[in-house]
Amino acid sequence: MAMKSPPHPGRSIKDACLDPLELSVTQGAKILGVTRHTLSRVINGRSGISPEMAIRLEKAGWSNSGHWLRLQTAYELAQARAREDQIHVERYQSQLSA
Repeated sequence: MAMKSPPHPGRSIKDACLDPLELSVTQGAKILGVTRHTLSRVINGRSGISPEMAIRLEKAGWSNSGHWLRLQTAYELAQARAREDQIHVERYQSQLSA
C-alpha cells in the first residue's frame, strides 16, 4: 500500500547517505560531481531526483538508480493524488466496440 504523503526523496540522501558517513552537503556534492547548490536543492525538496542524479547516487554506492527513481515517482504521484480533484477528464467510451 502506498503512503498517503511520502517525504521528499531528497531527504533520504541526507538521512541515509550523508549523515551516517558524516559528510557535509559540500562533500557529498563533490563525491557526486555536482554543485553544492544542486545537491542542496534536492535534499531540501526544491528539486527532484532526476535519472542522472539517480545514476550518480548509484555510482557513489548509495543504493541503485531504480530505488531512487521509485522514491521520486512515489512522491510525485502522491503530490498529484493530493490535487486529483482538480483534474477533470471524461472517461473515454469507444464507439467501435460492440
